[in-house]
Amino acid sequence: MANAKPALFLDRDGVINVDRGYVSKIEDFEFITGAPEAIAAFNARNWHVFVVTNQSGIARNYYTEDDMRTLHTHMETELAKRTGAMIDRIYYCPYHDAGENPAYRKDSYDRKPAPGMLIQAMTDFHVKKEQSFLIGDKETDIAAARAAGVAGFLFRGENLLEFAEWTLASFEDGSRG
Repeated sequence: MANAKPALFLDRDGVINVDRGYVSKIEDFEFITGAPEAIAAFNARNWHVFVVTNQSGIARNYYTEDDMRTLHTHMETELAKRTGAMIDRIYYCPYHDAGENPAYRKDSYDRKPAPGMLIQAMTDFHVKKEQSFLIGDKETDIAAARAAGVAGFLFRGENLLEFAEWTLASFEDGSRG
């Protein structure tokens, strides 16, 4: 595929930001150590960077899609201010089959562990799938990556830049996740 690039797929809560449970307010948002720098490092390598995030708090009526968009705008603004980093696109799934809000109460192919968000990103952008990988903090993230045909690596919340650099090095050495 001409002009195709590898992609770094990142879960949001627990990977980009500290997971405080259904983070939806700017005052509750805090970057994981090294997250802005990791995104900037992959931008500098000319990789796509995508966020793929389950947002069942919308289905549960904890917050609205507008609240989530406001938080994402804040996150992207802070990334740009701190390191010049940018995210190509944020993909999110607001659905959950046990949600309180009937408009969002359904099963969805986009909800991880299903691969819908990753497949949509690879459809929307020219992605070198075999060189791409996902970093997530839950087994459902890794299952979604595998179902989409990309490697997945489990992050335990220390320093995202160090983890992403280590992951890339091991990935390029052939130690696929």
